[in-house]
Amino acid sequence: MLMRTDPFRELDRLTQQVFGGSGTWSRPAAMPMDAYRDGDEFVVCFDLPGVASDAIELDVERNVLTVKAERRPLGADVQMQVSERPLGVFSRQLFLGDTLDTDRIDATYDAGVLTLRIPIAERAKPRRIAITAPDGTPKQIDA
Repeated sequence: MLMRTDPFRELDRLTQQVFGGSGTWSRPAAMPMDAYRDGDEFVVCFDLPGVASDAIELDVERNVLTVKAERRPLGADVQMQVSERPLGVFSRQLFLGDTLDTDRIDATYDAGVLTLRIPIAERAKPRRIAITAPDGTPKQIDA
């Protein structure tokens, strides 16, 4: 097995542990994600616990899906005793293939999980093509 190491990524991880794991709009932190195919849909789930739904942005441009979310502090008058959950901006970009219908993405947010359902484009689904034999009778071939 080939493993790539990135010393700067380790330095970033250590810096986040020491100074807090927050991201900024210019350098967002990552968010955990699962992606799978379910029938005629591609499903992507992002873990965003503690993020308000109005603090989530979804953009699609040229088959690139960008998800940005911000976990904001509780308030100025709150005296935090323990702070282990990262605050700030989280971001993730997915490069979607041409086989997905990006015009019909369905997004739901429930219990801290953002779920995107992206339909498989009609042009990417298998279909039958009728072929006429030399004697004029139609035949079916699976494409």
